[in-house]
Amino acid sequence: MIIPWQNLDPQTLNNLIEYFVLREGTDYGLQEKSLQEKVDEVKSQLVQGSVAIFWSQLHETIDIKHVK
Repeated sequence: MIIPWQNLDPQTLNNLIEYFVLREGTDYGLQEKSLQEKVDEVKSQLVQGSVAIFWSQLHETIDIKHVK
């Protein structure tokens, strides 16, 4: 199920994005970015609709994924 980012409390959204960007294996290319730059980039992608927040009721997990 897709969770509209607009429906989340701003602090909850920020915490979710920070959790996402701090996970191991998240690659941002050759040049390292600050945490705030990473968070801002993901927020921008949410606003543009290129990524979305997905909730799996079966696995009780939440993730941010590219929208196809």
